[in-house]
Amino acid sequence: MALDKVLAQIDADLDGSLERLFDLLRIKSISTNPAFRDDCARAAHWLVAQLSGIGFDASVRETAGHPMVVAHAKARQADAPHVLFYGHYDVQPVDPLSLWHSDPFAPHMVEEGGDKRIVARGAADDKGQLMTFVEACRAFMNHGGLPCHVTILFEGEEECGSPSMPAFLAANKDELRADVALVCDTNMWNRNTPAITTMLRGLVLEEVVIDAASRDLHSGLFGGAAINPIRVLTRILSDLHDDNGAVALPGFYEGVEELPADVAAQWRALDFSESDFLGEVGLSVPAGEKGRSVLEHVWSRPTCDVNGIIGGYTGEGTKTVLPARASAKVSFRLVGEQEPHKILESFHAFVRARLPADCKATFVSHGASAAISLPFDSSYLQKARGALSREWGVEAVMAGGGGSIPVIGNFKRDLGMDALMIGFGLDDDRIHSPNEKYELKSFHKGTRSWARVLDALAH
Repeated sequence: MALDKVLAQIDADLDGSLERLFDLLRIKSISTNPAFRDDCARAAHWLVAQLSGIGFDASVRETAGHPMVVAHAKARQADAPHVLFYGHYDVQPVDPLSLWHSDPFAPHMVEEGGDKRIVARGAADDKGQLMTFVEACRAFMNHGGLPCHVTILFEGEEECGSPSMPAFLAANKDELRADVALVCDTNMWNRNTPAITTMLRGLVLEEVVIDAASRDLHSGLFGGAAINPIRVLTRILSDLHDDNGAVALPGFYEGVEELPADVAAQWRALDFSESDFLGEVGLSVPAGEKGRSVLEHVWSRPTCDVNGIIGGYTGEGTKTVLPARASAKVSFRLVGEQEPHKILESFHAFVRARLPADCKATFVSHGASAAISLPFDSSYLQKARGALSREWGVEAVMAGGGGSIPVIGNFKRDLGMDALMIGFGLDDDRIHSPNEKYELKSFHKGTRSWARVLDALAH
């Protein structure tokens, strides 16, 4: 079988793969700092040289910020599926440098507890991850060619918010559109169990401002007679949840579906301790909807949270003042088919319905995005899950993601593509922190995993 030869090549060339990864890790491609602009460009050109060297038609594409890398390669069979692989070559700053045990751009291997680990800035986020895919493609190219048509998109601004991505996708959507996107910027369930992230929650960020009197007032002269916007605001905020922890906005749960029974059963069977999860941050009791597990709370249920309250005097000591204004920053995590604009409309109406005389509300939007979910019956999902399970010897977890990855939304909205989010990072990889690391096992078996996934998607 061609796949057997590809896997054998990956094993035999592990040292060469590591040398190439280390070369990339030495490049100081810190996107947030203009002083490293040339390094970001150097990383892009390094990747183009690597991809061109194994048979891709690869090029550097300039943007208003750091360049993109785009590469294409045809499959052995003309009717093979077409995949778009996404990763990012930029890295976070290394501060505070004093906490690193070694030069962050001098990659090296360490051994802890019998596990070998690659230590360097970008080892896990995302250079080590993207190179697993490149090395899998290299092995296929050496044994007859790719099983899928492959387009690669590497960006250099993920760590600073991807400002050039929307315009780049809009200008190049016909070139970049594929059957499915592959994203390697996520984690495994644990060091021996792979995972596919099948859902990411959406996000609505809103600020509400309550104005009352024309100026701050002395509470001794006006207390009891003048309305206090802090009291008005806190009463409204307290009404956002019912006694069972559910969000009380009318229509909030429209588009929220229950988990399929088999997925819910898989989540219940996972080796996950709710008490340990909460205990690590000094808590003990789940605070969301009653009757829901912690994994449901953070992966598959929508939320409403007050992230900050501002009003009155907050300095040292006291000041007997009735403020003229109070405000709060509120966020909503969305799931399923919840529509951000409907959530905003409901929130605005909810606030205005509770305003007493002499108070007015204004709203400031800070962005909104819908949830992303991969259909559980997707053939791509089932094939990839089977491939991962065969490589790791255990059933791959279909996990949820509590946060958001904006580029996944871009792919869905602008290119009409679902995304398989398959990563080999671990929770303790210290991404964005000093002494970032990537397990050698993650790199090696991650490369083998991508070979199996590409092969499975082609059949």
